[in-house]
Amino acid sequence: MPELSRREFLKNAATSAAAAGFLSAGALDLHANPLGLPIGCQTWPVREMIAKDFPGTIKQLADAGFQTIELCSPVGYAEHGFGGLAKYTGAELRKILGDAGVSCISSHFGIKELRDNQEARIAWAKDVGLTQMIVPSLEGPKKPTLDDVKRAADEYNKMGELSAKAGLQQGLHNEEFELSTVNGKRTYDVLLELLDPKLVKFQFQVSTISQGYDAAEYFTKYPGRFFSMHVQGWSAQTKKIMPVGQDTLDWKKIFTAAKTAGVKNYFVEMNLDMMKASVPYLRSLQV
Repeated sequence: MPELSRREFLKNAATSAAAAGFLSAGALDLHANPLGLPIGCQTWPVREMIAKDFPGTIKQLADAGFQTIELCSPVGYAEHGFGGLAKYTGAELRKILGDAGVSCISSHFGIKELRDNQEARIAWAKDVGLTQMIVPSLEGPKKPTLDDVKRAADEYNKMGELSAKAGLQQGLHNEEFELSTVNGKRTYDVLLELLDPKLVKFQFQVSTISQGYDAAEYFTKYPGRFFSMHVQGWSAQTKKIMPVGQDTLDWKKIFTAAKTAGVKNYFVEMNLDMMKASVPYLRSLQV
């Protein structure tokens, strides 16, 4: 909306209920968030809170300034605080999230639950309104052979194909197996070669900089392969996780590269205090 017409709208509608709703619900959208995307957070760090009070936890995240959240599956993460989500229907989950003013299009799933019954997990994802189904790891051996990596990639390509038929995008995070090496190469890089770009996208864990995996470098080297990232601040001096903006990472460079790569969403993932402390910086960051 042009600046002049926006001012006229606000002036003419200032006393109306519509204007009040616009100002309250849209206040966060007026901030120049990086990538022009809503500020998101992963719910894994608040799993113990979610186990006790899901609606209250989501409201707390919304009050902290998060506009979108990423869930963890109540099946694959049942023992980690998310099992209680199974008592809600997809419509009920959407209402809880909507009432808190947040959206949710993404969730993590364990590879085992997809092996056991991917069709059921797809059905749940669609009920909740997800468009992304992400696994944290393909869970191959710690010291894989190339055949191990190929088998894992073949299996996940087939899972990606099944999800694609249902209108969902399968994604891969980078955890233990993906951070191994095979034949002198990073397993992660080999998977980027073996996994079908149309069937599997990638979600980059920024904190893997601690092991030499640079987000901007990967986004630049593999355009179009990444659609999401988990955001953590990292101090090169202390070698510790820090709030975003209070660390030593070049976030303007990372988000600029992410934009080029095609990243569509990002989720802050640290302890709750650090996540809250990251919001003001993310609101002000322009790329």
